[in-house]
Amino acid sequence: MDEDGRPRTEAALRRSHYTPAMARELPMFEAAPAGHVPHQRPELPISIGGGSAGVPAADGSVALRRHPDWIRARMPSGDNFHELKGLLRGLDLNTVCEEAHCPNIGECWDQRTATIMILGDTCTRACGFCAVKTGRPTWFDDDEPRRVAEAVAQLGLEHVVVTSVARDDLPDGGSRIFAETILAMRATSPGMGIEVLIPDFDGSDDRLRTVMDARPDILNHNLETVKRLQKPVRKRARWDRSLYVLARAKDMARGIGYPVHTKSSLMVGLGESRDELTEAFEALRVADVDILTIGQYLRPSLKHLPLERYYHPDEFAEMKVEALALGFKHVESAPLVRSSYHARDQVPGAELKRLRRQATLDAEGRVVPLAG
Repeated sequence: MDEDGRPRTEAALRRSHYTPAMARELPMFEAAPAGHVPHQRPELPISIGGGSAGVPAADGSVALRRHPDWIRARMPSGDNFHELKGLLRGLDLNTVCEEAHCPNIGECWDQRTATIMILGDTCTRACGFCAVKTGRPTWFDDDEPRRVAEAVAQLGLEHVVVTSVARDDLPDGGSRIFAETILAMRATSPGMGIEVLIPDFDGSDDRLRTVMDARPDILNHNLETVKRLQKPVRKRARWDRSLYVLARAKDMARGIGYPVHTKSSLMVGLGESRDELTEAFEALRVADVDILTIGQYLRPSLKHLPLERYYHPDEFAEMKVEALALGFKHVESAPLVRSSYHARDQVPGAELKRLRRQATLDAEGRVVPLAG
């Protein structure tokens, strides 16, 4: 029976046995019976997530000894993964897959999708969630676009995501290097999907236009969290500025007549409410964002923002349904989803490319599905 004296559904009973024993319980999603109107969850302090592996954080809280069973990444394996790893080492490329400790590195690299990080590995901003190194950058290389394009061509990627650390120290925020990298990759890998995950460029139209004129397939800028939590999570970023960048990118795409999709990402588990997430979904749709990714925040270290709670996979499924109903063209929503997850399936024309990957030619040159 539930707290209202009603019989619990079979699904709810399964979930009640789903979470393993932990050193310290975090609030978990529990689906309400059909017809039940859920009460508003109380606001919880953001420090409840705690430190790591039983070690107290500075706020005195202690983290779980282990994640729930559904927080389980695929082990990196497969010929493609090992080949890409070797090539990346030899070409001396930075990838956010490694720098940000992405849990999906095995799956993405095995599908020949990677996220290249340009403009060095030191960020001028110190966001509360991010594992990338922060400080005063000293690295800059005008030849980087050519080197990245040649390296990516050697990798034989089907889809590449190019991102960067924030470079507030540069006069153009790094926008020129983004644009030149896109153009160089188009020349060396004409059939490859190109997505750029950009910083906010301080809301500069000129910097954004520099990138958009290079015509990426997907322009990604992450909102990251709900409006109330922007300051502790993103520090120097601004909610309204990020929404402006996304809206202007779509306006510029229309102006140049190129079908650029816009995309953004949200993390959950930092203390937001579902109403606040709905507000974020709606704000992104007002900005005409096409693609949304939603994933679970996982604390990289004791120096980062504590985790407040884990969301159950069922709740991610609910958020996907809600977001699609608002008009997003594509939504990825699951615990281990990150900004570039399944990126190759989101680029314009991706469905046709997917069908081609699953097909072959018969003796007369006709496209037919692969057997089995």
